Amino acid sequence: MCVAELKRTPLYPLYKQYGAKTVEFGGWDMPVQFQSILVEHESVRKRAGLFDVSHMGEFEVTGKDSRAFLQFLVTNDVFKLQPGMAMYSPLPNEHGGCIDDLLIYCFSEDRFWVVVNAGNIDKDFAWFQQHAGEFDVSLVDKSSDIALLALQGPLSEAILQRVTDVPLADLNYYRFVEGRVCNRPAVISRTGYTGEDGFELYLDAEDSPAVWTELLVQGESEGLLPCGLGARDTLRLEARLPLYGHELAEDISPFEAGLGMFVKLDKGDFVGKTALSAQKAEGVQRKIVGIELRERGIPRADYDVYFEGRLVGRVTSGTMSPTLKVPIGLALIDVDVAQVGTLLQVDIRGKQVPAEIVKTPFYKRPKTKA
Repeated sequence: MCVAELKRTPLYPLYKQYGAKTVEFGGWDMPVQFQSILVEHESVRKRAGLFDVSHMGEFEVTGKDSRAFLQFLVTNDVFKLQPGMAMYSPLPNEHGGCIDDLLIYCFSEDRFWVVVNAGNIDKDFAWFQQHAGEFDVSLVDKSSDIALLALQGPLSEAILQRVTDVPLADLNYYRFVEGRVCNRPAVISRTGYTGEDGFELYLDAEDSPAVWTELLVQGESEGLLPCGLGARDTLRLEARLPLYGHELAEDISPFEAGLGMFVKLDKGDFVGKTALSAQKAEGVQRKIVGIELRERGIPRADYDVYFEGRLVGRVTSGTMSPTLKVPIGLALIDVDVAQVGTLLQVDIRGKQVPAEIVKTPFYKRPKTKA
């Protein structure tokens, strides 16, 4: 795919003035970095960073069967959602693998938003349409109408509060509210993908450049920086948050990915329940674990992992942790060797590099004082 064919977010015209280096990601021409991945990573951990994640997809589900429809499609229990609440869930196939992972926003009993990964928009929407026949629902793909900004880091609340009348201190984790940001209508949610406190701002696409620019001006004194997908990846990996296509895939189940807490087998029937119930009863044969290399090297995705000469799995994600200053990774390996403290070997260009299984997340943000 040449660059001319790549999709672009409404903020693309602003990238150059902020020094963005762009790469292809999920069919989009996205900034991998503005200054550097390390600088942007540190800014989010210590101060704040602003991400353009407008490539994500948003579907609106309306109608009297909206809740029952979503309940049938996902593994989590949608009936626990009340208006103003958001929920994370895997989206399973009939075999228990993952078509995607997503967020569900409950606006009312008959209106929901579903936020999906950029590379899966068309696939996911077709899946939703395929299963909508028995339900009284209306589906609209609003992805091209909505821009999404992520403001993340310990100073994000203070910065955002300057440009909104919404009392952010009252907005709890995985809650959202409709309000105004920089005098533009916005859905403000307190979620994130970095391991830090932060907010997601859903805006009309045409309003996003002005909001992006004003937020960076308002946050300049706190060191707010524009951040790219490179830092987003290192931040989420330190926090042990899955990336679709790596820790989740159509042949990787939520149980194998360590996301069993989001699978509610007692909620009634749903796609993939039979397969996931059997897997729960029998136990998984492989699972995602965290690893740290004990010698120099980076455990890149798809590198083979061995235990005492036996091939036991592969790396799904890896990096040099900017916060911990050690090489870290996630690996999908045979469950019989998946205990913390086990010493494995990662094949890095023909060299067997020792790696120890460690507890995850690799990083947890410091607790704030009450």
